Amino acid sequence: MSEAMQGSDTEPEHTDLTGGESTGKELGTANAAAVAGTGTSAQWLERYSKSLMGVFGSPQRVLVRGAGSLVWDADGKEYLDLLGGIAVNALGHAHPFVTSVIASQLSTLGHVSNFFTSPTQIALAEKLLELSTAPQGSKVFFANSGTEANEAAFKLARAHGGAERPTILALEGAFHGRTMGALAMTAKQAYREPFEPMPAGVRHIAFNDIDALREAMDSSVAALILEPIQGEAGVRPLSQEYLQAARELSREHGALLIFDEVQTGVGRTGSWFAGITAGVTPDAMTLAKGLGGGFPIGAIITFGEAPSHLLSAGQHGTTFGGNPAATAAALATLHVLESQNVLANVRAVSDLFAQGLARIDGVGEVRAFGLLVGFDLTEPVAAGVVSAGLDAGFIVNAPGPHTIRLAPPLNLSADQAQSFLTALPALIATAVAAQHSKENS
Repeated sequence: MSEAMQGSDTEPEHTDLTGGESTGKELGTANAAAVAGTGTSAQWLERYSKSLMGVFGSPQRVLVRGAGSLVWDADGKEYLDLLGGIAVNALGHAHPFVTSVIASQLSTLGHVSNFFTSPTQIALAEKLLELSTAPQGSKVFFANSGTEANEAAFKLARAHGGAERPTILALEGAFHGRTMGALAMTAKQAYREPFEPMPAGVRHIAFNDIDALREAMDSSVAALILEPIQGEAGVRPLSQEYLQAARELSREHGALLIFDEVQTGVGRTGSWFAGITAGVTPDAMTLAKGLGGGFPIGAIITFGEAPSHLLSAGQHGTTFGGNPAATAAALATLHVLESQNVLANVRAVSDLFAQGLARIDGVGEVRAFGLLVGFDLTEPVAAGVVSAGLDAGFIVNAPGPHTIRLAPPLNLSADQAQSFLTALPALIATAVAAQHSKENS
């Protein structure tokens, strides 16, 4: 693996921001210490509890710096990041090429309003149309996140359907975001209930069930939105047959087919886009997460003339979306993914995970799609594995009591993947022992 692809996994030097003509005077000592990450985890967590809303609960750790697939907390402990900011850090942390491009862009032009455009915005739109093999007449709209991209998709569906087609179909297990339109398309009742009533018209149908889709699809449906692989639900794939049926039935009934590839797009599964790789071209596709390599950016691509002209001037917008810094970050990320053959690494390390996990006692079903990996545990101790992993220096995620999700940087090395596989039996044993002790106490 080349250095340009992997970046550096050595601990970065601390940056001195407490003095100097261009930093310390502006930031002041206290804020400079925050940027430099000085102070203990306990100190920062106390300040967190007094100043930030509790919507995320208590943070698991206070992370202060990273390099490649490694991060360090405020107490100096090192972790292998196997979650990648939930599939965001496509090239890990502080990738030298990406950070240099962002810095260069910020030194010339960081933001312009949407009364104007910039060369990086245009070039990125062209690149996404090229990578998605979009037909003539296709277009791109840039947002700041996956939720915003899905809000644009929601409005696209409304514009297409009007009063005559009030229904948007989504799937059981779906996660499309937490703002109101995206939340309406999200299936989990615990996310929705505190904020009901939801925007009207969304119906959730059975996952991967072609008969249920056929029954639900009629002339009242404006759009069907789906994730080719559901990440929040534990890495659950739709079959190629389902995706093809979704394309045929939506076309037959005049509905839009929208792919939410916020988590699966931009190389995450070992190909650029999971749905298109399955041989299905949607009417629209949403992207975010890995697109900016850690810099906030989202997008929706519309395929062909008709969906690309559903929203006209003034009907949708965003202040920050598509700004020069974000689009430069995305261009840099795509360049590294493409020029350094990163997708081949994704496929190779995915195979390593799939084969290694299948041999570990306590692991049940394994679902590996590139470096979006879900595996089930034979006992409901996923939260305990996350906790034991942190203690041992690994960051993983538990979307359910039996399920662990991995979404590491796409340039994760085979040796790094193997280090987790080697440690996992002990992590499971620790979690099981803790669970049994709790039950018997």
